Amino acid sequence: MSSRNLDTAEKTVVWSDSVGQRLRQRRKVKRLSLKELAAMSDLSIGLLSQIERGVSTPSLRSLMQVCQALDMPMSWLFDRVEDDESEREMPVVRMDQRRRMNLGSGGMVKDILSPDWISEIQLMRFVIFPGGRSGDSPAQHPTGAKCGTVLSGTLGLEIDGQEYVINQNDSFAFRARSQYRFWAIGDEECEVIWAVTPALY
Repeated sequence: MSSRNLDTAEKTVVWSDSVGQRLRQRRKVKRLSLKELAAMSDLSIGLLSQIERGVSTPSLRSLMQVCQALDMPMSWLFDRVEDDESEREMPVVRMDQRRRMNLGSGGMVKDILSPDWISEIQLMRFVIFPGGRSGDSPAQHPTGAKCGTVLSGTLGLEIDGQEYVINQNDSFAFRARSQYRFWAIGDEECEVIWAVTPALY
C-alpha cells in the first residue's frame, strides 16, 4: 500500500490508490457524472477525475466534500483496503467486513451483504427496532426492483398506498418505481433480508 500525506497541515491519513477507485465506484452506484458530482461537492471536474485515477491526493476538506456529496462516511474509503489487485473484486463478503449503516434516528441498522464492486444488485440485512421506520413519506427509485424476506418479527410494508403485514418467513417483491415505505410492527425487532436492483449504497 502506498502512503502519501494529505495536503493539510493538521491531518495525515493513510492513502491508497484504491481510495480513488472506491470513490469512482460509489459515484457510479449513485449514477452521477463527474460534472454532477463537481456541482454537488463544489470541486472541479478535473480534480475529481485526478482523485479517481489516483493522480492527485486531495485535502481532507476536499475528501469530506466528496463523501458528503456521495452520501457516504469517509471510513468506507479506508476500511479493508487491499494490497493485492486480485482481491479488489472478491465475490465473498466476510461477516466482519460488512459495511454497516446505523440509522439511529430511523430506528434501523442496515448491513451491506454484497460486494461493493457489484453495482447491478445489492443484498442487505435490515434490523428495524420497535417503532423504527423508513420514513414518514414514501420513497421510490426510477429503475429496478426490490424484494425480500422477513427472518424474524413483523414488517409493515406500504406499496402505492396499499399496506401489507409481512410475517416471519413471508416474502415480497415490487418495482422500484412504486411509492413505498416500511416499518416494524409490534414490540420485537424485525430482521429482513432485502435485495435491490441496481445497488443504492
